[in-house]
Amino acid sequence: MTKKMAINDIVRNCYAMKFAEEDSAEITMYGLIVERQPTDGWTNKPIEGDFIVQKEFLNDLETVVNSGVKSITFRMNSVGGNADVAVLIHNRIRELARNGVATTCIIDGIAASGGSLIACSCDNVIVNPSSMFMVHKCWAAFWGAYNADELRDIASSLDATDKQQVAIYRRKCEKTDAVITHMMSKTTFLVGQEIIDEGFADEMTESTDNKLTIAASADKRFMFANGHRLPIPSGMELPDFISTVATSKEEPIKTKSADDTDTKPKEETIMATNLGELRTENPELATTVEQEIRSAVSADNEKAVSAAAAAERQRLAEIDEIASLFDSELVKEAKYGENACSASELALRAAKASAKQGKNFIGSMMDDNKASGANEVQESPAPNDAKTETTEDVKASAKAAVKAWKEIKEGK
Repeated sequence: MTKKMAINDIVRNCYAMKFAEEDSAEITMYGLIVERQPTDGWTNKPIEGDFIVQKEFLNDLETVVNSGVKSITFRMNSVGGNADVAVLIHNRIRELARNGVATTCIIDGIAASGGSLIACSCDNVIVNPSSMFMVHKCWAAFWGAYNADELRDIASSLDATDKQQVAIYRRKCEKTDAVITHMMSKTTFLVGQEIIDEGFADEMTESTDNKLTIAASADKRFMFANGHRLPIPSGMELPDFISTVATSKEEPIKTKSADDTDTKPKEETIMATNLGELRTENPELATTVEQEIRSAVSADNEKAVSAAAAAERQRLAEIDEIASLFDSELVKEAKYGENACSASELALRAAKASAKQGKNFIGSMMDDNKASGANEVQESPAPNDAKTETTEDVKASAKAAVKAWKEIKEGK
């Protein structure tokens, strides 16, 4: 048999590979899954943090496998990271299982996103009562200018990655694609027994020293599981039931388990998420907080009342300045009615009322004119004293004139 390396020969910032027994190894995976080590864009120096780097991890895994182990236990605490890298690691672990290496994953803290994909690669998944598991649809962060075709290409790529994830989850939980897709669409968080009930884990740990705690930093940029600090990827939203704590980057989180019975003073961080929990955890602090809240509310109420009174006096004064221009009933309604309003609103109401009144006046005049019948009276014809002459009349007149001329000429 190939000689095995010494325990802890492979130790990285975020994981360690060691041999627990003659034919078994334990790999601790605590960190963000990335394709390559992130670097600072300005200094080009590696960014400090716990990163499971693709090439580095797979090379170390190959070293362990080549030593001849028959079983590997993965201890998981990861919020995910690069989905493509997570799928790659998942497939490599599945290959080990097909080649006769027994694989087990113990979710020490959280297996979210890509972390859950890796967890599902193992034949046996063990959870603690406070372990967390999360599935969601993949997303991409990008910037720049894109046309519709390019955006559709990006969406198609994301759809393909989601199909990969569905296939991975389906093998483990044996749910339908539709059910798994729905869980991913709404970003589903599961805790403890829920992970087993949904088929993503196989058993609950029986460890008697289980004191796992999970919390998030106040700015939701980091998650802490048993004191291990993990960066939360941008865009990943944590459920409301995860407590938040204030802690600096350099200081490990200090937590208190439910089964801590040591009476010696311990440095701890308040984990209460509401006033009721705080009363139980620290009654004195709760009393102080309540008093401060009452004082603040009282002061705020006094300021609010004072501001409201001043605003009302100003409103009435502005209405009084223009009241003489409008109907007294309108002014009264604006100042004290159910629909009290400002001076500008009063002016608008008065203008509308005047416009309406003008229309009514014109309409009434038109109605009166119509009722009088004046439109039906026709124009009287001009008087005609002269009789209209016909053609016969003209001829008769001509004959009479000729006859008269002849008589005058004959001397009659």
